[in-house]
Amino acid sequence: MTRRVRIGNHSLKVPGSPTARRLLGAGLVVGGILGFLPILGFWMVPLGLIILSIDSSIVRRWRRRIEVKHGGWLKKRFPRFAALLGLANNGNGNNNRQA
Repeated sequence: MTRRVRIGNHSLKVPGSPTARRLLGAGLVVGGILGFLPILGFWMVPLGLIILSIDSSIVRRWRRRIEVKHGGWLKKRFPRFAALLGLANNGNGNNNRQA
């Protein structure tokens, strides 16, 4: 069974096994730290942390705190970009537009 992680308007498939998710997340974080190497990149660190946040309450709290803090700033400063990332809402907690 695979699970999905939602990032804005996009979703990614991740392994269903908690052990496989932890290994994948840790591997992405470690690979991202070595982002100066040709194949690896620094983009791997946030993706690894998002995958780790599925199973780790500490990482999940940290991710939510950052998402709330920076999401509000982004909605104020760049509302169109925030809407592309799935952060804009219509005031009722629902991200869908009213027709």
